[in-house]
Amino acid sequence: MNPKPLPNQQNSKVAVVVVAAGRGERAGQADGPKQYRRIGGKAVIWHTLKAFLDHPRVGPIAVAIHADDGELFAAAAGELASRVTTVVGGATRQDSTRFALIALQEARPQAVLIHDGVRPFIGPEVIDRAIAGIDASHGSLPSLPVSDTLKKEAFDRTVAETVPRAGLHSAQTPQGFPFEPIFSAHQRAFEAGRSDFTDDSAIAEWAGIPVRLVLGSPDNVKLTWAKDIAMADQRLSGQAISFPDVRTGNGYDVHSFELGDHVWLCGVKIAHSKKLNGHSDADVGLHALTDALLATCGAGDIGTHFPPSDPQWKGAASRQFVEHAAKIVRGRGGRIANADITLICEAPKVGPHREAMTAELADMLRIAPERISIKATTNEKLGFIGREEGIAAIATASVVYPGELPE
Repeated sequence: MNPKPLPNQQNSKVAVVVVAAGRGERAGQADGPKQYRRIGGKAVIWHTLKAFLDHPRVGPIAVAIHADDGELFAAAAGELASRVTTVVGGATRQDSTRFALIALQEARPQAVLIHDGVRPFIGPEVIDRAIAGIDASHGSLPSLPVSDTLKKEAFDRTVAETVPRAGLHSAQTPQGFPFEPIFSAHQRAFEAGRSDFTDDSAIAEWAGIPVRLVLGSPDNVKLTWAKDIAMADQRLSGQAISFPDVRTGNGYDVHSFELGDHVWLCGVKIAHSKKLNGHSDADVGLHALTDALLATCGAGDIGTHFPPSDPQWKGAASRQFVEHAAKIVRGRGGRIANADITLICEAPKVGPHREAMTAELADMLRIAPERISIKATTNEKLGFIGREEGIAAIATASVVYPGELPE
């Protein structure tokens, strides 16, 4: 029996859902979600979107992203961001896909491809086969026959049995479907309280939508672990060996005391008998760190970007200076490896506030707390610091930039 084709299938555009709302814990969180890591000089999600935007059969694209990732996505997608629609994803991949399908309803597509945002090596030939496998009543699933011998585990972690691999396939994406049937299946699964489906073909099976197997590609890998991202970067960079470009920047700042009842240090407001004098909130630790970050990529200093003569920075929170410097670093491909700040003062005591300071810096820099060090020392009653006339800070930042081949 011949499949019933979609109307005007050869000429119609196919909608795409790209699921990119996950946190990617298995790849580590120190450098952000894996869909925004850089491979070959561009973010993973950029490569994924480019593959679909370059395909002549692809129409509207909806990308499901995490609620906190709007700016991250815009920066990662760059010039491609304006060519797609973003929606806030849900708690699960299944929720995110459903929200994206809802966003595509208005376009009334006949078919839709649903793809993992962290499969950046999807090629046009697999997209072609996925589209060709869709008709009015069938979905399509790119897959590869399982080549490894499969073992079933017993309760004591010994081998219970060998599983025959004949007829077994590993599933890939994009998985293609006629739009209305798969959208209806997602809605029904949501209403039934089912959130345990691991991919869209599983929902299709549950809903009675037949799914055809089409040939996938060994190159169409899902980036799951940190080593996957490193290998993908090497592949796109054309490098067998990459020499890491690790740079260290230093910063120093000092502010005098004036009348007041608190100081800001490393993003934390601390009650004190005096306050620091400065055009902003005079957070000496954050000012030193801003200079250290900018130094790693030759981007000037804090005064270059936030001149004290500009009235808009009067009383400003120094947090925004650090976040601006970190954004510049990331924009040039840098990954912040660690930040080290030494506060030099007789008072106030820093120890009771160190944990809060570390949490603030981890949030500003988007790195793990263990990559941050905050120390304090006195000046042994010597000089202006010893006389409690002010506070100084020294900061060091280490940043890893894209590797380079040896000359």
